[in-house]
Amino acid sequence: MLLALFAITAADLTGIWTGQMPGRKDDKIDVAFQFKQNGAAVTGKIYGDYKSTPIVDGKVSGDSVIFFVIAEEQSGNQINDSRLKFTGTLRDGALELTRERESSTNAGNGGAVKTQGTPTSFRLKKLL
Repeated sequence: MLLALFAITAADLTGIWTGQMPGRKDDKIDVAFQFKQNGAAVTGKIYGDYKSTPIVDGKVSGDSVIFFVIAEEQSGNQINDSRLKFTGTLRDGALELTRERESSTNAGNGGAVKTQGTPTSFRLKKLL
């Protein structure tokens, strides 16, 4: 009975969500997230202009969500694999997310890279 109550009150993220995410130099980047929710587990992909990247370690608890994306990012002539953490809340039909860089490694040699940047927040609306 308690499990059924949790399922009714928990957010359902399954579907496609779109919005604009802050980019470099205050540019806005069009993004789409495809979420697949199975109970408290969330998987899916984030879609940018040129490629998609899988969502990993996603979890939903009530109206809150947390998930990670391993993204390739360029810094000068170097490509880094960055672990990006997304946390958010479903509120009034929109998903309010905050993105922060948790760690980065050099894609060529696996060495640690000093991470910098501040968390950024944005909103997504459910398309489908």
